[in-house]
Amino acid sequence: MFGKKISANVVAPQRPAQAPNPAVPVAPPRAVASAKPRATKEKIEQFNALKMRLHRKLIDQLDLARMTGDDDVLREQVKELVSNLADQENTLLNFNERQRLISEVLDETFGLGPLEVLLADPTITDILVNGPKQVYVERRGMLETTEVEFRDNAHLMHIIDKIVSAVGRRCDETCPLVDARLADGSRVNAVIPPLAIDGPSMSIRRFGTDPLTWDDYVSYRSVTPEMRDFLAACVRSRLNVLVVGGTGSGKTTLLNNLSSFIPDSERIVTIEDAAELQLRQPHMVRLETRPANIEGKGRIAVRDLLVNSLRMRPDRIVVGECRGPETLDMLQAMNTGHDGSLTTIHANTNRDAVARVETMVMMAGFELPLRAIRQQFASAINVIVQARRLSGGARKVVSVTEVTGMEGDMITMQDIFAFEQLGVATSGKAFGQFIATGIRPSFLDRLKSTGCELSQEMFTRRALMTDEGE
Repeated sequence: MFGKKISANVVAPQRPAQAPNPAVPVAPPRAVASAKPRATKEKIEQFNALKMRLHRKLIDQLDLARMTGDDDVLREQVKELVSNLADQENTLLNFNERQRLISEVLDETFGLGPLEVLLADPTITDILVNGPKQVYVERRGMLETTEVEFRDNAHLMHIIDKIVSAVGRRCDETCPLVDARLADGSRVNAVIPPLAIDGPSMSIRRFGTDPLTWDDYVSYRSVTPEMRDFLAACVRSRLNVLVVGGTGSGKTTLLNNLSSFIPDSERIVTIEDAAELQLRQPHMVRLETRPANIEGKGRIAVRDLLVNSLRMRPDRIVVGECRGPETLDMLQAMNTGHDGSLTTIHANTNRDAVARVETMVMMAGFELPLRAIRQQFASAINVIVQARRLSGGARKVVSVTEVTGMEGDMITMQDIFAFEQLGVATSGKAFGQFIATGIRPSFLDRLKSTGCELSQEMFTRRALMTDEGE
């Protein structure tokens, strides 16, 4: 998907030449259009050179160890110092340019440089940096370019190093790709040369300071109230839930919200490659993987953390994503008393998820027959929640499915709720309706025994909600 690039340098259309009117003063001739971008480029280079010069002087004079106070006070002290340094420069800047200069020097010192203006925008969900001169963002499911730029590859590498070093990781020639996170929980992936041919590349998946709630899901027509209540009963009754979806479908956000139904009285252990889950329960232990050191030793994988978590007396185990041999350990944990566990997997459909699980279990090094793997899956997973990103960027829970068991060598499933896409609106956004399929799940007695009794009317076949795709 490609977005539109909106340029700040728009040249107005030229009117046809007319004979001069002696009653009207003649304006001096304009510079040719081709000279304007060149002058702008020169001005940008001069501004960046001035910013680098001020930043170097600031670093030379700054002694953060001797500066006291909280972050806001410290920033004000540094802002005053930068302002004084700017006054010493023999450069003509208007008020707006001067304020921008001071702000960008502060961003370089305290923040992530050019990224700060994007991180301050709550409507941006993804920031995609394709080298120093090309930065895309995603808003409301659509990609668009920005005018944000880095000076060069070295500047972008400095920002990447600033991000990954804050979480104890590194990104260099010996480790040219890395997963990390920002202070607000946003997920970061960086790839640098020689793997990234055209310069360092970075992707930031943002979760925002104000995360989505179930009320937001309903108001955005991503789920219906009936689906929300059903999923709440499943989690509270300690059913094992698998969230399935493709890239950008909202699996992690959905997993976060499913975990909100876990009672505060239970002990939760979360396991992730890069910690991004934001659970609200008080009794929680967060575990994060560790990459190998410069000698190739010391790596701690998800599987290691999962095995160790079983010794930590967890009531619930929440794995951010199963993507390798840890899938076998997760299935075994679900089958041996650690019910109520939650995890996600990359797959486009529920059947694709089963096939992926089979493949990942084989990665564990055990030559298990497919039937044995499928039996493990059928007995471990109770409910599959499938998320999908539809045309136009809308994210929806397109099915809530019960895993009913095995028939021969096949895993049997039945949809309890589903989304039927009816078409695509003129705006490019998909539209359709949520339905109750009319099938009652076989574990209703289990829900009732835990105090989560649901109305039988909830499962009557009917349309629950219509999304017009406007």
